[in-house]
Amino acid sequence: MKKRSIVIWLALLLVLLLGGYYYLVFPSINIHETIFWMTLGVVFVFSAVVSVLISSRGKRELRSLSAVPLVSKLLLGVGLLFFAVLLVGGLAGSPVFRARSYASLLQVENRDFAKDMEESERVTDIALMDTESARIFGNRKIGSLADVVSQFEVETDYNQINISGKPVKVASLRYASFFKWWNNRKNGIPGYVQVDPVNSEAKYISLAQGMKYTPSGYFNENLLRHVQLHYPTKIIRGYYFEIDDAGNPCYICPTMTARIGLFGGMDVNGAILCDPVDGSCQYYPVKDIPAWVDRVYDGELLTQKYNWMGTLSDGFWNSIIGQSGCRETTDDYGYKTIGDDVWIYTGVTSVTGDQSNIGFVLMNQRTSEAVYYSVSGAEEHSAMAAAQGEVQEKGYRASFPSLINVAGVPTYIMVLKDNGGLVKMYAMVNVEQYNLVATATSQSQVFSDYKKLLAANPGDTPAELEEKTADIVVEEIRFIPGEDGTVVYIMDQEHNVYKQPFVDNESLVRIATGDAIRVTYEEMEDGIHYLIGYTFR
Repeated sequence: MKKRSIVIWLALLLVLLLGGYYYLVFPSINIHETIFWMTLGVVFVFSAVVSVLISSRGKRELRSLSAVPLVSKLLLGVGLLFFAVLLVGGLAGSPVFRARSYASLLQVENRDFAKDMEESERVTDIALMDTESARIFGNRKIGSLADVVSQFEVETDYNQINISGKPVKVASLRYASFFKWWNNRKNGIPGYVQVDPVNSEAKYISLAQGMKYTPSGYFNENLLRHVQLHYPTKIIRGYYFEIDDAGNPCYICPTMTARIGLFGGMDVNGAILCDPVDGSCQYYPVKDIPAWVDRVYDGELLTQKYNWMGTLSDGFWNSIIGQSGCRETTDDYGYKTIGDDVWIYTGVTSVTGDQSNIGFVLMNQRTSEAVYYSVSGAEEHSAMAAAQGEVQEKGYRASFPSLINVAGVPTYIMVLKDNGGLVKMYAMVNVEQYNLVATATSQSQVFSDYKKLLAANPGDTPAELEEKTADIVVEEIRFIPGEDGTVVYIMDQEHNVYKQPFVDNESLVRIATGDAIRVTYEEMEDGIHYLIGYTFR
């Protein structure tokens, strides 16, 4: 009777421990999750040991295997079986044996850079501001709101999303401490921060109803616990804060599964969308995820999948010893908005690390679609160093660059920041010849200066950049202010238009309607040509 009581109490204790462990850790109940098998193995081995200790009547009996009860042997055998599944499952999904399976997880399409990438006159689809600078702008905006800053902080992770074809960085607020969560849990988190990474502007968005289910919440209001308890069999990896086209907040929680063996090649198979205001959750397979969602595949996962393809296509041992044809992405990436989606961009280099790129890859964060461009030249860090060298006396630091098309020429564009993380200048670097560098305090000026560099080096640029001249009579001249300064537009009697930033040539103010002038320009397909210079006739 005494033994039976001990067994009952130990069973109750085990149930309580498992329940507490599940609530605190909330692991997924899924055969592709290693912690699932490990937990089962520990429970059964522990139960076997307890069973032996309870059943034994003396130290002598503990030394005899035949004296061990059958139930204890069965419990131990099942526990060891679970650990064996861990071992065998791990080996079955190892790149050592399944290298080509890993290499096939990402399908990459080869395209032509000059044909596929639209020419840029001004960057509006690339987040030139990095996350570090976005944090500074966001914290400054919140710091000006006394009623918010006393109770909340801004999340450190800014998510890159697309709103109406333009890049935006967003971050939710978070509770500053447990006690501030306790005091504000009824109303929830009141808003989020939105940063324009192109124009370096931040604003605070106040919500009509507060967000109660967030990563900084506690107990049942913790986001990951809330979502995992709703979908206990899903393997959830992280979360991303987004807003839909109407400005409503939502957390995107990607779900994972093993593509190779039992545990290998973990990849996204769907996402759970959680409304942080009312806590409602909805699961979508990858193919059915709403179009407004921008981030399902994390940049680290996408680059890892590309590296598997680039290094394991010819087998595991080739990736270690011969490394014939092996390539990998550089150690960072940027973002580019294309259509309704946000793509990550990164260079591709040889595994030998020769400080140069052999191409570039764009990968879609919603669908994992990948496109490769064979464009050789300087890798990103070399371009960053070249840009910093142009203003070395200022001590500015370059952000990770993005790739654009300037008159058919692959070009890096980046921002230069001071020690406080604030954007001070723009820089453009020629990919193929990174000694061609232009820096300026505005986008329009840096484009202007860079095009002059290209025009001065016709041997390194395509024919479209050759200077042309024309004798015209001015029909109309306009000075139009913009975000980067005033731009002068001159229209001739044939309705051709020539433009130039006023800061680049202040003598343009001398031109009047009816003047006969000779213009030097770069021809553009849209009929609005880039003016290089002029003389009166």
